[in-house]
Amino acid sequence: MKGFPPPRAIDIGSATLSVHEAGAGPAVVLVHGWPEIAYSWKNQIGPLAAAGYRVIAPDLKGFGASSAPKDRALYDIRHMTDDLVRLLDALAIERAIFCGHDWGGAIVWPMAQLHADRVLGVISICTPHRAPPPASPLTILKNRFGEKHYFIQFQEEGVVERLFESDIERFFRLMFRRPPTRAEIEKLGPRLLDLPGRFRHGPPPDPASTIISDDDLSVYVDAYRRSGFHGGVNLYRNVDRNYEIMRDVDPVIDKPALWVGAALDAFLPPAGADGMERLVPKLEKAIIDDCGHWVMWERPEALNDILTRWLRAQFPSNAAII
Repeated sequence: MKGFPPPRAIDIGSATLSVHEAGAGPAVVLVHGWPEIAYSWKNQIGPLAAAGYRVIAPDLKGFGASSAPKDRALYDIRHMTDDLVRLLDALAIERAIFCGHDWGGAIVWPMAQLHADRVLGVISICTPHRAPPPASPLTILKNRFGEKHYFIQFQEEGVVERLFESDIERFFRLMFRRPPTRAEIEKLGPRLLDLPGRFRHGPPPDPASTIISDDDLSVYVDAYRRSGFHGGVNLYRNVDRNYEIMRDVDPVIDKPALWVGAALDAFLPPAGADGMERLVPKLEKAIIDDCGHWVMWERPEALNDILTRWLRAQFPSNAAII
């Protein structure tokens, strides 16, 4: 993994996390999403470290080289945020800026609610912060999209794990591809959210549409061959549990915050962040054009510029490399 800092195993008590670290200065913890690993931040760690920040990118519990317990209850939002607190403790860091993408965003927003004393600021890429819905998320998704929505299909343990593990390279080529056009989205309709169905019955992914290099793709494939998919999929098996945990927690986050959207994101469209300022009064927003969901790979320079500008404005560092 040329250009990516080597990992070290850190025992946080509840798990052993594989952690990549670079730089000095205010701590920035990079929290990946699904189906990702810390390597997803390959293009951000160096620039953020050079800008004067101590950059920490763990494989979350259940991912990569970190512990991957089978018990699905260990992947609810309280356990996942507690893991980040224990990581700070293990690194002797009092407070940090937390930056998440995809599921990582869905972890760093609650981090600021459940552990506000350990959070300096929040950055979320693609994932908006929302107030709890009027009913459980799975009920809402089932009523709106039916049984084929991937959140619903992911609930049965073992099924999607075996499916995706049957051809891991095909899976990642299906995921890490150029964003669909508006015409493709309209043609797919609800099938866009039927990930297992698209994996089973869709045409072979066009290698030319893959947004990462074969070398980078092989890092994901090798990591998931070792870890399997069960840990990450357990995040989805806790969405209703997370709703129960968070529904009575004050949704207002009074921390400096940045949300970065992707104009072509079919999974988390930018419109989902409309009105977020009511819940996050110190929020700044940015949208990256010509970019889909995998922002860190598709438009790394644009993202790095937005991140470093915001960090320097909110949390200046004396450790920048000039």
